[in-house]
Amino acid sequence: MALTRSYAEALDHADPLAEYRDRFVIEDKDLIYLDGNSLGMLPLVSRDRVRQVLEDDWGRHLIRSWEDRWLDLPTRTGDLIAECALGAGPGETIVADSTTVALYKAVSAALDARPGRQAVVIERDNFPTDRYVVESLARQRGLEIRWVDEAGPNGVELEALQSALDESVAVAVLSHVDYRSAALLDMRRYTQATHDVGALCVWDLCHSVGVVPIDLTGDGVDVAVGCTYKYLNGGPGAPAFTYVRGDLQVQLHQPIWGWWGRASMFDMEQGYQAQTDMRAWLSGTPGLLSLCAVEPSVAMIAEATVVAIRQKSLSLTALAVELYDEVLAPVGYGLGTSRHPERRGSHVTLTHPDAQAITRELIGRGIIPDFRRPSGIRVGLSPLTTRFVDVYDAFTQMAVLPDPAGPDDRRTGAAGPRTS
Repeated sequence: MALTRSYAEALDHADPLAEYRDRFVIEDKDLIYLDGNSLGMLPLVSRDRVRQVLEDDWGRHLIRSWEDRWLDLPTRTGDLIAECALGAGPGETIVADSTTVALYKAVSAALDARPGRQAVVIERDNFPTDRYVVESLARQRGLEIRWVDEAGPNGVELEALQSALDESVAVAVLSHVDYRSAALLDMRRYTQATHDVGALCVWDLCHSVGVVPIDLTGDGVDVAVGCTYKYLNGGPGAPAFTYVRGDLQVQLHQPIWGWWGRASMFDMEQGYQAQTDMRAWLSGTPGLLSLCAVEPSVAMIAEATVVAIRQKSLSLTALAVELYDEVLAPVGYGLGTSRHPERRGSHVTLTHPDAQAITRELIGRGIIPDFRRPSGIRVGLSPLTTRFVDVYDAFTQMAVLPDPAGPDDRRTGAAGPRTS
């Protein structure tokens, strides 16, 4: 049976999360935003919270706000993320730094905890920052990098990871959801594979946190980092989080010492003695305006529940794949995402030789996906803001775009800078 817009409308009508869309700033009602896997939309509560911090905390309360309003935000927000989105306990997650800095700290600490081992394993398809951080640390320390070969729509196979692991490996760095294909890895099995050779595993959760159920405790994860500006809707430049399993916190020591991570930070004494909990992973003063925007958004996700969010995500991606088969495959598009629901996150990647031009044309028409070189169009499906009709309208528009090489090429707009 052919898919119709009325079918998508019926799915929206039955959607138990539909009302959450009204909790976001959406001034252009005709805009179809399919890039929440790069930057989530602005929640009304986050906008109001930042205004309150600007006008009251900073504007009126001034420096007094540090002591009675701000000092515990990195730990408080970390505990909230841990409880609602990570399957982790209190005191195991902190929010601070960029994802790059958080990842550098995590991998460096994990390497220090495995002295004498001379190799690091990482996916060749991993996000550039992850690869660059590993390359930097490997150069500094004279380590070997074991690259797990490029993966397809289903991601790195467990056997490929295992073939790169042995007793010389200190750390494996893996992404839970691949930033290009949306491939979702089995966290428990892949973590266990690293533990089988005595290595530690550092997980990048940027494309899964807030949209895929995560059980860091149950899966025995050692260390994880993730951003807050995608499905957690924390805003551009919002700080990352770092998770360290409770029993490992006495063994792992982050390398960037700053006054926020020091015990008795206000004593200003000579010498560095780290905090005895996750506050030891802090370095400098956090960016409070960005940090304050994260907490209310995460609280909204906790209310909706990641389980319910995942169920809608599965339905959205299923519709996307069905529409691909019906309207896009016949006109030359390819599918760069797994057909198995349990093997994909919450975006769908389409492939086309003219992907960049197609993306520009879509943006000019008020449909915002994301281009990834060389030929990928990422369609980010954020369950709290994306409607089923958005998917239907975007895919049917893509199916009738003019040939970019032909005389009817009307592509306008610009793809703009992208985050991971």
